[in-house]
Amino acid sequence: MGNSLSCCVSPNASPKLGRRTGSAEPDYESDVYEAAAGDAVAVAPAPAAVEPAELDFGGGEGHHLQHISDREMPEDLALESNPSDHPRASTIFLSKSQTDVREKRKSNHLNHVSPGQLTKKYSSCSTIFLDDSTVSQPNLRTTIKCVTLAIYYHIKNRDADRSLDIFDERSHPLTREKVPEEYFKHDPEHKFIYRFVRTLFSAAQLTAECAIVTLVYLERLLTYAEIDICPTNWKRIVLGAILLASKVWDDQAVWNVDYCQILKDITVEDMNEMERHFLELLQFNINVPASVYAKYYFDLRSLADDNNLNFLFTPLSKERAQNLEAISRLCEDKYKDLCRAAMRRSFSADNFIGIQRSSAILS
Repeated sequence: MGNSLSCCVSPNASPKLGRRTGSAEPDYESDVYEAAAGDAVAVAPAPAAVEPAELDFGGGEGHHLQHISDREMPEDLALESNPSDHPRASTIFLSKSQTDVREKRKSNHLNHVSPGQLTKKYSSCSTIFLDDSTVSQPNLRTTIKCVTLAIYYHIKNRDADRSLDIFDERSHPLTREKVPEEYFKHDPEHKFIYRFVRTLFSAAQLTAECAIVTLVYLERLLTYAEIDICPTNWKRIVLGAILLASKVWDDQAVWNVDYCQILKDITVEDMNEMERHFLELLQFNINVPASVYAKYYFDLRSLADDNNLNFLFTPLSKERAQNLEAISRLCEDKYKDLCRAAMRRSFSADNFIGIQRSSAILS
């Protein structure tokens, strides 16, 4: 990650961005500038990353590599209190958003504001409504909206303005154009955060799962480093989280030099330095268990529901039901194969009695 000898010095694009075809290359500079610098006038984030197994290099002494989950955490940084590490801990963004949600509901109740026409659709006995977003294949556009809304609440309801110089945009600007000091005194609006993140994801061809992992790393950074995300540092923190998440999640990750082609005024050296600091502040803990990933996904859906960011629901058709049934059958077959392999390792022929399994039913 950020190795200057491997991917950060090469002037060519990474294999991932090299897959883009066509003679006309899209111009992302204007969009990013509009989100990174132009917003100053208007005042203005997979299945989960698989948890690596413990490595065993043999019976010799001194060759045991400690797993990241076995490391001792500082006393004031218990796993149970960190949502990015523990699946039972509440996500920070959801708790920060509840204040605004309660105030909005209270205001609507006191002012007798009608909720208006109900746009959310509910299933009935005769019709089943489904959206196109699942925990294993989230919808990209909706996921980015939810993740940027979570970042917005982090900034708006922050406890203080604690920051580090490496993330301060005043010390490490993303553009050569002079940004007014007044820009850093106001919280960015959700649409500006969304535009900035959407531009990066579109240019780097990142996935929705990467956006969820980005939010996990962002909250882990805020907790480990004990800093706040605020108007002066939110862009660089988000950029660092996206950079790290794309490398951990994607097999063909975007190189640091490619981000320099998207953000024209940032240098490879600056990207490398920010990545090194980000990893050090995370204590090199880039592990995202499947349970933590799933928790963030469903909490993002709850956040969307609280803020009327409804997913697009459509009636379940016969073709889609057949596809779901086929996928369910495929997963069931894989599960059976794993069980058979486990039984061959765990049972002898003399002691084997048999295990009964219930058939999966798709309703």
